[in-house]
Amino acid sequence: MNPVVSRAGPSEATRVVTFDRGVPSVREDRVAGEEPLEIRLRAGGASKTIAITMRTPGHDFELAAGFLFAEGVIGGLDDIREMTYCLDGSVDDDQQYNIVNVDLTRSTLPDLVALERHFTTTSACGICGRATLEALRDRGVPAVGAALPLAPTVITGLPDALRARQRVFASTGGLHAAALFTADGTLRIVREDVGRHNALDKLIGAALLAAPAPLSESIVLVSGRASYELVQKTIAAGVPVLCAVSAPSSLAIAMAREFGVTLIGFLRGERFNVYAHDERILR
Repeated sequence: MNPVVSRAGPSEATRVVTFDRGVPSVREDRVAGEEPLEIRLRAGGASKTIAITMRTPGHDFELAAGFLFAEGVIGGLDDIREMTYCLDGSVDDDQQYNIVNVDLTRSTLPDLVALERHFTTTSACGICGRATLEALRDRGVPAVGAALPLAPTVITGLPDALRARQRVFASTGGLHAAALFTADGTLRIVREDVGRHNALDKLIGAALLAAPAPLSESIVLVSGRASYELVQKTIAAGVPVLCAVSAPSSLAIAMAREFGVTLIGFLRGERFNVYAHDERILR
């Protein structure tokens, strides 16, 4: 894969006026970066933009790979021949690192119309206007297999491990995070982004590009709520356990129950709620 990385950083400095008991003071602060990323598919001489998302710059190739894998556009790393930024002079210099070209190994572009998705996204809402449960069923995504008997103490130890690795959040306070753990609670990968779904796409993409141990033996922890988009991506990646520090939605619970994912919410301190498939948690 092309080793070039985005010139934009995950955070940037800004001037801020702070009022403390009515007294103003001027200082420099750091805020999370947010810029558009366009993902283009290329195959057989054809090119098509399939996603434009607002993201925190950094780990853009992982974001593209994770997004394509989670949405069923690719079946694995073997489907990608190369990923590059748009450095051919066809766009303005300030946008070159906001476009990722994904060259597929196949000779033609996939039938994107059949996916029935609207691939324009924001940093907040994920993919809009697409089917949810039906999309997974239509793709033939299997239920996650039974595995990972987990001790409650492993689950309750995950948030502290994640916070210790949230480097950009520590300086900005403005990012979501997703983390991948082994069944014994060992932290493997952390990714951050202004969008919770982008953070998880980056995490899945990092695991896909690194080709580590099977995700079927892993736990995912997200720093916010458990939306249906996050459950959908977890199912597509074959991860059996999704933990969130905040609440799940009703559709997230329904998806987790149907597709075999242990869904944990309100993971705080020594307490957590299990909304689906509690049989994986040891008594």
